[in-house]
Amino acid sequence: MSQPLFSSASLQANMASNVGVLSAAASGLDRFITDQGGDLDRIFGRAGIDPEQLLHPTLSLALPNYCQVLEEAARQSGCDNFGLRYGQQFQPRALGLLGYVGLSSATLEEALKNFAAAFPYHQHSTLIRLVDCGECFRFDYQVRHGAILDRRQDAELTMGMALNLIRHVLGRDWSPRAVAFEHDRPEGWQEHSQVFGAPVQFGRPCNFLLVPKGDVQGKPMPEADPNLLFLFQDVIRRLGEQGCGPSLLEEAGTQIRLALSLGEPSLEQIAERLEMTPAGLQRRLREENLSFSQLVEQTRRDLALHYLRQRQRPISELAPLLGYSETSAFSRAFRRWFGVSPRQWRGDER
Repeated sequence: MSQPLFSSASLQANMASNVGVLSAAASGLDRFITDQGGDLDRIFGRAGIDPEQLLHPTLSLALPNYCQVLEEAARQSGCDNFGLRYGQQFQPRALGLLGYVGLSSATLEEALKNFAAAFPYHQHSTLIRLVDCGECFRFDYQVRHGAILDRRQDAELTMGMALNLIRHVLGRDWSPRAVAFEHDRPEGWQEHSQVFGAPVQFGRPCNFLLVPKGDVQGKPMPEADPNLLFLFQDVIRRLGEQGCGPSLLEEAGTQIRLALSLGEPSLEQIAERLEMTPAGLQRRLREENLSFSQLVEQTRRDLALHYLRQRQRPISELAPLLGYSETSAFSRAFRRWFGVSPRQWRGDER
């Protein structure tokens, strides 16, 4: 049996402060970006990630930065299916703690259950679960971080990771019953069907794999090790006692985003949704060196870019989605943020 490249002590020391995603999730990312023709410095710079972090698999990356680096890699390399292809080559062992939880389990069914149970400590602000649907298990996955709007590449990568865990036991020709993604159907959607060997649906409420129970029940894991599994589950239990839930900024940003379509959100309105007093929310934001108006503007700015990248969406529709009563108010704000008009920005974006 191969031994892990880190000790339980180092895992606990490094993961205790994990409030994003462990950098093991980006194992080999720099090399893969280069292979796809991407500019590493430009992509990592725009995503705000220090490449040195990728050398330490138990360090934490901020989840918005992690998702952004995948989206930037897809845009800058010209590989629209970047996450899909990155996931194809991502083997379970490269995931560090999360991979070993699956590989050390007794059976493939237990591996999927243990993988889902461990995932929230590998990556926070995320829904992941294994749902009993009669003849099949449904493996659900969805990022639920209020600041992350573009997350297609992450979804396709994570579905690929789960697929490879199953194929590690059942072979490269195994296919799920069906696959679904919450994002719209991309231009190169035929490649998704080829990768998964199954029907692929788009625009669904959640990302999922549909796995026949008969394929995974009673199938032994070739590297099962109850002692190693206990070690990692003990680390997970300790992390659970410390907690690693979403931050106030994430929760406030989510509530602001939901409120914008109804107009300008107020401090009182958002504080009530967070079950706080307005003064308490202001104080907590000051601790983060932010005012409420700055957080609203930051949320609007991020949403504006998200909508502009949806090229089928007319620019004239964006103002009310961002809480502006007039298109001219949105255009003035956008020029203040980026120095160009929304139409110019969309024309220059590649």
